[in-house]
Amino acid sequence: MTATPPNAPAKPHLTHQNGETYAGTHLIIDITGGQHLDDPATIEQVLRDATEATGATLLHLHTHRFSPQGVTGIAVLAESHIACHTWPEISYAAFDIFMCGNTQPHAAIAVLKRHFATDTIQVRELHRGAEAMATPHAPSP
Repeated sequence: MTATPPNAPAKPHLTHQNGETYAGTHLIIDITGGQHLDDPATIEQVLRDATEATGATLLHLHTHRFSPQGVTGIAVLAESHIACHTWPEISYAAFDIFMCGNTQPHAAIAVLKRHFATDTIQVRELHRGAEAMATPHAPSP
């Protein structure tokens, strides 16, 4: 085994998929017709289960319940984050999943469907940093 010297430059934590290299996959997810959207414990479990399903590393998790309703939560990951905000009065939740490296962010979709008991989920996908990877640039000092 070769040890990395402590002053060695860090390697970028990039995503490599289908011949493309980019900073990370960003999923913008809209959930409608969901259940359990006003329960901080459910939101926390969703964030934990989604993190595990994607193969990401959980660093910190926080939820907050608003009055009279709604929950916001964030899972801070070594690979970036999963964030959500719910509007139980209209059975809607917005999720933001951004991950880099060797993770599977799409695996979180099944977790969301299961916990919120809905199949009405719209997913938009961005490959963040793809343009930067395609543009030649000088290395940082």
